[in-house]
Amino acid sequence: MSEPDPDAELVARVGVRDPAAIRTLVARKLPRLLSLATRLLGDRMEAEDVAQEAFVRIWKQAPSWRSDEAKFDTWLHRVALNLCYDRLRGQREQPLAELPDLPDEADPAAPPDARLESRARDASVRAALAALPARQREALVLNYYQELSNIEAAALMGISVDALESLLARARRNLRAQLAGSGHHEDTP
Repeated sequence: MSEPDPDAELVARVGVRDPAAIRTLVARKLPRLLSLATRLLGDRMEAEDVAQEAFVRIWKQAPSWRSDEAKFDTWLHRVALNLCYDRLRGQREQPLAELPDLPDEADPAAPPDARLESRARDASVRAALAALPARQREALVLNYYQELSNIEAAALMGISVDALESLLARARRNLRAQLAGSGHHEDTP
């Protein structure tokens, strides 16, 4: 690995059960884990369960963590993605539940009609995102919401950058179609 892992020292401290390191790691990683899992699963409670299980795995792995084998953040994203996949596989036969309302990001001084419009738009985007095939949704979430580069997202998904870009293109088309109200889906490979 060419550059040092920015989390290596913190994970080593978690490995010796340093309470301050544990609090710091949770504060540093929890928001992104919750965001990733919520967007992939469409359920905040399920996302919290995924995050909790990911932190249990960190707790178990930290004493034997070897920073020269993998970047901690990459490993953590992979663990969270796998936990999400497990839950999605278990939900295949169940209808998608109503997506929870996410907190408003709108300016508090915005007029009520603008807030309502914003909420409606956000709900439409969440529903359209939830309706995408799982791999397309994963590609979009990693690339746009988790702000990973194409190279990082492709590595996490175990695919080539070209395959990721193809997934992203199909996902954008499907998202546009969903938002336009057509309901058309392009199948995943």
